[in-house]
Amino acid sequence: MSTSITDTPLLESDFYRFQEGLTPRERESLGQLRAYLEAEVRPIADQYWARAEFPEQTIAPLAELGMYGPSIPLVRHFENSAVYRGWAALELGRIDAGVSTFIGVQSGLAMNSIAVGGSDEQQQEWLPRMARGEVVGAFGLTEPLSGSDSARGLRTTARREGDTWVLDGEKRWIGNATFADVVVIWAKDVADEQVKGFLVTADTPGFTATKIEDKIALRTVQNADIVLDGVRVPESRRLQRADSFRTTAAVLRLTRTEVAWQAVGIAIGAYEAALAYARERIQFGKPIAAHQMVQDLLVRSLMNITASIALCTQASAMQDQGIGGDEHSAMAKAFATAKMRETVGWCREVQGGNGIVLDKGVARFFSDAEAIYSYEGTREVNTLIVGRAITGQAAFV
Repeated sequence: MSTSITDTPLLESDFYRFQEGLTPRERESLGQLRAYLEAEVRPIADQYWARAEFPEQTIAPLAELGMYGPSIPLVRHFENSAVYRGWAALELGRIDAGVSTFIGVQSGLAMNSIAVGGSDEQQQEWLPRMARGEVVGAFGLTEPLSGSDSARGLRTTARREGDTWVLDGEKRWIGNATFADVVVIWAKDVADEQVKGFLVTADTPGFTATKIEDKIALRTVQNADIVLDGVRVPESRRLQRADSFRTTAAVLRLTRTEVAWQAVGIAIGAYEAALAYARERIQFGKPIAAHQMVQDLLVRSLMNITASIALCTQASAMQDQGIGGDEHSAMAKAFATAKMRETVGWCREVQGGNGIVLDKGVARFFSDAEAIYSYEGTREVNTLIVGRAITGQAAFV
């Protein structure tokens, strides 16, 4: 998997050469990631998407590449920046949004929940094994009747009985949950009405996870409905530093900007496929890339990508400096996903009727974009977070 910086050219779609701002070690790591994704993931991505299966053989190699927990000092392979982690999310999204989402759940949500809310002992117990890909994690927050209003509307309950907690409720859209070893379940303590986190292993009696079928987006991701029926969890499996929804929000804040970067990667994946098609497809005696209207669609797509990279770069840089707030990650996510959705539509248009079949390279990105547009906070909710910051008025209710 080794490569050097000189072996790893900038992406053609990195039009303003933003990636040159990374350190040599960060660029080397991204080069290794790109080489693996191009060689091992791109060739199988469409077939796994069509079958709605996850390529579990990618879990261990991605661990070797340091993709699980790169922000966590205990397990990271080298010291790195939030900007680097954003570029990693972009590279992953550019090849396969499903594999990218798996990492977002494993690393960004499950591992970060333990890193932020777990005790030192819990971190030592779980994080190294998760970083090596030996333990797969999931993040159980969203419910059938509670998505955007999770801070107030959580219905899953936790009741303490001595040194044991009893969890009851339902979760929905939980990525990785069909094959996860441990799920971070967020539940409301009936005693103090505060949201707390619990580490629930998949073999716990009363815990069931059922795959959600017939999705039109992120088919590779194994989303599940979870039922918790009298699930008993020892106090030692309660996240010891997670005593309110503020902890949950802190985890989401860490991952939201990376979802924005992932959205840019999806837009780039569609753009690269559309550009390659335009160079090869002959109509009226010449490549369609030579036609003005096609060039207009491609340039609009590249402008969206470039503006989104600029916004995400600054949002991540602010995170590195410790000055990034919810409103900054929310704006990045809202903007980048909206521009992604626009871009994949234009790229499908470039391919005409061929744009709806997998083997032309745009259709999978076009479909997956719909899920990325909504998860980690819808565009509307993220705009309200920014709106609250600039007006001082909360308009959520």
